[in-house]
Amino acid sequence: MYVCLCHAITDSQIKAAVSLGDSSLADVKKRLGVADQCGKCARMANQIIQTQLDYEPNFYEVA
Repeated sequence: MYVCLCHAITDSQIKAAVSLGDSSLADVKKRLGVADQCGKCARMANQIIQTQLDYEPNFYEVA
């Protein structure tokens, strides 16, 4: 699904960015350019990032 219409960025691209190590909207914005024009996608992009981080945390457990 398209999240950012200004730059044609999909939810899959945002999830892939999180998988590559991005952990905030600012990180994804630097990588993809999401939410840097009209900003209407920022809330949805942030929800996708948080959901993906819950599913796939960006840290390793140390035991």
